[in-house]
Amino acid sequence: MTNTEKPTSKTEQKKTIVETPKISKKTEMKTPIKKPENKKVEDKTEDMKMENKTEDLKTEETKEIKKPKEKQNTAPKVKKDFAMVNVKNLAISTKDAKAVCRFIKNKKISKAIEDLEKVLKLKKAVPMKGEIPHRKGPIMSGRFPQKTSKNFIMLLKSLQGNANFYDLETPIVKEAIANIGVRPFGRFGIKRKRSHITLKAISKPKSRKQTNEKNKEVKK
Repeated sequence: MTNTEKPTSKTEQKKTIVETPKISKKTEMKTPIKKPENKKVEDKTEDMKMENKTEDLKTEETKEIKKPKEKQNTAPKVKKDFAMVNVKNLAISTKDAKAVCRFIKNKKISKAIEDLEKVLKLKKAVPMKGEIPHRKGPIMSGRFPQKTSKNFIMLLKSLQGNANFYDLETPIVKEAIANIGVRPFGRFGIKRKRSHITLKAISKPKSRKQTNEKNKEVKK
């Protein structure tokens, strides 16, 4: 007969229980946990797609923001045969200004500036008319007008700039005119000194030799 009866005592029950092997912590640490690789690849592809979308949006925004390029000024340059400077109510004496105008006329602009700089250094006098002391050199009477020479140097420099703009070759001071301006009253009823000045420069006319040489070249 087989024993089908259950064990009653605790000791017998312990014997019947199968002892399961205990897993140590070291073995748990050694065994690597494998993560699914497919998820990583999917995440990377999604990130790439999002980056491409953002780049496309940025390019579209920049295209919208960019303004059309302004048309360049292709207007033809105005060409003139002369350059001018006009000044009104300049605070200088008209008598000195007329003398300086005579001193500058028919000279190169660079030469006129050099001569006026010498006037400032008291090395060269401006010839004047009237009861004025005589000076050394080919002139009889003359003075060294400091204020007028400074102002004329500034005007001549601006005239030189205008001549360069119009591409004048070796510009010469053809006209130099000084007139009385509007003289306001100062202290004690004394009128202030004011004068209008106009300067005109043209390119140096060519000599007969140069014109004859050009005509010969054209005939050839």
